[in-house]
Amino acid sequence: MSAWPSHTSRTVPWVSVGRRGTKDDRMLTEITVSLPPKIAALTPSSESGRDLSRARREAGDLEKVAAGVLSPLAGFLIRMESVASSRIEHVEATPLAFARAIGGLKENSSAMSMVAAGAAITGLIDASHDTIRIDEILTAHQSLMRNDPDPEERRYAGRMRDVQNWIGGSKHSPRNALYVPPPPETVTDSLKDLIAFANRDDVEPITQAAIAHAQFESIHPFTDGNGRIGRALIGAILRRRGVTPHTVLPVASALAADTPHYFSLLTAYRSGDVLPIVTDLALSIEAAARESQGTARSFRAFEGAWREQLQPRARSAADRILPALLAVPVFTVEQLATTTGLPERSVYRGIETLEEHHILEAVTERVRGRTYAAMDVLDEFEDLDARIRERISLLRAG
Repeated sequence: MSAWPSHTSRTVPWVSVGRRGTKDDRMLTEITVSLPPKIAALTPSSESGRDLSRARREAGDLEKVAAGVLSPLAGFLIRMESVASSRIEHVEATPLAFARAIGGLKENSSAMSMVAAGAAITGLIDASHDTIRIDEILTAHQSLMRNDPDPEERRYAGRMRDVQNWIGGSKHSPRNALYVPPPPETVTDSLKDLIAFANRDDVEPITQAAIAHAQFESIHPFTDGNGRIGRALIGAILRRRGVTPHTVLPVASALAADTPHYFSLLTAYRSGDVLPIVTDLALSIEAAARESQGTARSFRAFEGAWREQLQPRARSAADRILPALLAVPVFTVEQLATTTGLPERSVYRGIETLEEHHILEAVTERVRGRTYAAMDVLDEFEDLDARIRERISLLRAG
């Protein structure tokens, strides 16, 4: 990889607000902030050509394997990405809690945050076919943070920060921080520069996505949610450049397999070493695409297996519900009625039949607004994540 400028730094005044924190926090008077380079006109050359080609080929093969199930598979993979991306930020929820949140129920804050991450990823990627724009990034952040349990974070939803932030160290000041992003007055110009780089067509796509992601994390333009939006930016660039025209690769599952390693890639980037994060993103794409091909094959087999198990009467409610389960594997009766066009009383009868044959399972106790799930699809959710983690570990080791 050709020489890439490292971050510089400068010392700026720091004024403690209030009396929170230790005496050392309150006595802090200056901090050293990082200054990412401007990258809009820089052109990296890659030393990872074989890894990049293999990753692009696997991504292309996924869309061929998924013929006939592309739409439901894309929705499934976005949910995968939202869960894994949230996990990197220590946001965890059980699969059933996440399923209930998908069904529209008030769940714990982590499950609700994962659903919000899915909406943010979907919005940003869907808006990025031609050009990535700052307002689309702000809209994605609004989707992610508008229902955050912290009122201060809700206030900043969809807004670039006007305060200094930091990573690690004290909760009350940047004292002993692992990384201090650039000062707030530089954020807008830095983000405009990043977007100009992200919209170029003369940079290898995976290299472009890796650098744009690392630069976004270095700018850290929001008070919270930077990691999840920054990883959504990877998907947006891969969509815009045609690497994944119809799907979203759950690369965060690969990145989440070893979070210290992931953070070390960002540290290397800030020192001017671009190769590690480009290589690792290529491996992550390869792992996610290869294992998602297995999920696509499972999706193509699910309905046939369900029909063999159920032997439904033609045009019965159960018969008409089965094709919808891949697209809406978690649902309420009202949602399934809207999807299938069936009356709610028919949906109830169909669900009862599918429950009896263990194809569906209620994931809430209450009768009103009860949420159901196709358990084969939920099980595949966890299985795919485990397979991606295993494959990326092998690729990194080999």
